[in-house]
Amino acid sequence: MRSPSPRRILLVAHQTADSPQLIEAVARRADQDECLFTLLVPASPHGLHRVIDPEDHGRAEAEGRLAAALPSLSRAAGQEVVGVVGSHDPVAAIQDALNLLGFDEVIISMLPARVSRWLHLDLARKIRALGIPVREVVAKEQVAELPAA
Repeated sequence: MRSPSPRRILLVAHQTADSPQLIEAVARRADQDECLFTLLVPASPHGLHRVIDPEDHGRAEAEGRLAAALPSLSRAAGQEVVGVVGSHDPVAAIQDALNLLGFDEVIISMLPARVSRWLHLDLARKIRALGIPVREVVAKEQVAELPAA
């Protein structure tokens, strides 16, 4: 039985934004209820920029991830998926999105455990502590890096 109003789902991903596992998770979720999806890609600075000025770098790469992922995710959702770039800190980016835009649940897409910084940060548990349902999607293989713009 579908809910009377659309569920607002926040998708959080970076390197796995266009992974088959996330696309499949979106399609499955869209089949369960009427949903509105938003893809949040935290900016991810590299090298010394991670320490010196993380807020000022990584935005172009995140926008490239959005551009690559949104068409496939929109097809899977059966409607347009909105994309936003967030803070370099994934917890802060998710908190900002929850506070500013409001969502009913979060789907976090991560790399496999051996290479996932988000799994090591225990990101899903931190977001669950905010009182919102969280689903985790782990990519089966590492998604190829986009060239920095």
